[in-house]
This record gives sequence, structure tokens and C-alpha cells, in this order.
Amino acid sequence: MGDVVNLNRFRKQKAKEERAVKAAENRVIHGRTKAERTADQQQQDRQTADMDGKRLEPGDGED
Repeated sequence: MGDVVNLNRFRKQKAKEERAVKAAENRVIHGRTKAERTADQQQQDRQTADMDGKRLEPGDGED
């Protein structure tokens, strides 16, 4: 005769493994340190300020 399998335990173990896989994927996608996020934000701010400084406004041309 085969071994008796508790289906609830099997179902819960499978769900736990799926959550662990999903958590690992989320850590890869969203797992950045605060320092990395601030450095990226500062770089983006510098680029925006640089581009704003080079923007040509209508009517600012030499006539």
C-alpha cells in the first residue's frame, strides 16, 4: 500500500513555495537600497536641471 498523504499539508507547502518564488522575483525587481534610490534621483534631477538650462524659449532668439 502507498503512503498516506495529507492533501492540506501538500497544498499549503506548494503555496508556500510559490510565495517564496514570487518574493524572490520582487526582491530582484524592487530590491534597491535607499542610497541607490537617492543617487538615481539626484542624477535625474541634475539631468533635468541641465536640460532646463539649455531649453530655448520662444521669443528669446536674436532678431
